[in-house]
Amino acid sequence: MNSAESNPRHVPPNPTTQPFLSKFKKFTFQTLPLLILFTAIALGFTKSNYYKLHYLKYSLKSQTLFHSLFSPPKHVSTPSHCVLWMAPFLSGGGYSSESWSYILSLHSHIKMRSFKLAIEHHGDLESWDFWDGLPQDMKSLATELYQTKCNMNETIVICHSEPGAWYPPLFQTVPCPPSLYHDFKSVIGRTMFETDRVNDEHVERCNRMDYVWVPTEFHKSTFIESGVIPSKVVKIVQPIDVKFFDPVKYEPLDLDSTAEWILGSGESKGFVFLSIFKWEYRKGWDVLLKSYLKEFSKDDSVALYLLTNPYHTDSDFGNKILDFVENSDFEEPDCGWASVYVIDTHIAQSDLPRVYRAADAFVLPSRGEGWGRPLVEAMSMSLPVIATNWSGPTEFLTEDNSYPLPVDRMSEVMEGPFEGHLWAEPSEHKLQFLMRQVVDNPAEAKAIGRKAREDMIRQFSPEIVAEIVADHIQNILGR
Repeated sequence: MNSAESNPRHVPPNPTTQPFLSKFKKFTFQTLPLLILFTAIALGFTKSNYYKLHYLKYSLKSQTLFHSLFSPPKHVSTPSHCVLWMAPFLSGGGYSSESWSYILSLHSHIKMRSFKLAIEHHGDLESWDFWDGLPQDMKSLATELYQTKCNMNETIVICHSEPGAWYPPLFQTVPCPPSLYHDFKSVIGRTMFETDRVNDEHVERCNRMDYVWVPTEFHKSTFIESGVIPSKVVKIVQPIDVKFFDPVKYEPLDLDSTAEWILGSGESKGFVFLSIFKWEYRKGWDVLLKSYLKEFSKDDSVALYLLTNPYHTDSDFGNKILDFVENSDFEEPDCGWASVYVIDTHIAQSDLPRVYRAADAFVLPSRGEGWGRPLVEAMSMSLPVIATNWSGPTEFLTEDNSYPLPVDRMSEVMEGPFEGHLWAEPSEHKLQFLMRQVVDNPAEAKAIGRKAREDMIRQFSPEIVAEIVADHIQNILGR
């Protein structure tokens, strides 16, 4: 499953995780949202993120009341059919960024005239920092789509999350679909996995859906081989916002202003490697550190920046790295280690392109990816990308637009809900070679980066993917 939603936590009930069924009701109670809104304003958001999230969820809904009190009603003809997209829009994780990419793609698409679009948060906890860092146009769109009302029998529901969140959910979350499956015109599951198969429980849940959207040919194969009914499985690739992730629009971010120096001299850098991931074994941070520290030393004038955050662990990344190096079987070069930095502070979505802009190459030797969102973002930013040539990234990595990292062997997942599954072990030796190749051949690397952006525009731009999604939705509505 996607890393941001793996092993969902069981959380105590609170107002940010209660079901919201108002899209299917003619009347709603407005008093509580108003009280929450005014209380949050009075508090000035100084108490905690808990109060901020109260405000966020209820104020999104209460905008309708303010509009009706202070603005005359507008009689606008709207389609009767509705697409309700339920996803972790407020979490900031992998499924969150993917769902936002679809919504932004669809919202301005010409075929939207045949159906209206609604969104609902589902599948993961909310993050105030993520919401606060969104561009204002995305916040305004969220408010607009959150208030869209739908009729059940004219609604296609898209459950964009790992199958354990689907109705009936295996953990506390807004259920998707919000009622029984047959109450809606169609129910679609959008999901992905990073291993070689799908659990039996999740196969059963996939087969309850009318369709299951997966992002790659890799997933079509693994889902069908695991037992999902072939006619239900549809490949819908992910879009990447190539206008937002456009290197000509941004100045580089000063990485040192947010980074913690862990290893090396901390002196000026000639070449910057960047990696972005949640701190988990699947992401191959161990492979990356081994290959980087074996291949480079202080004399190479390189630096590795790790933009990371906790995943079922504490955030003491500096000591984790130092302990890993101390317990590894390689020795410090005579001239000293190559520099390693960690960025574990929140980077606003609006600043993320500037992070990529500050790097010379992107590297992620992951053991498995559902899609590889940072990879396509980096490629859209014209960075040369080194990434494991297995699972989701095989949909877009080529010898012409990237540096595909070969796999030495498959290994067994040793713990967690996917214990016994298989994933890839990327080649440490080949990673050393490819990182050195990028540093020693900057002209070649830049050419590959330019080709990467061209491919992102040609194959995965919002307009192209919105056409694919809209066509599939219209086919369902036409039946």
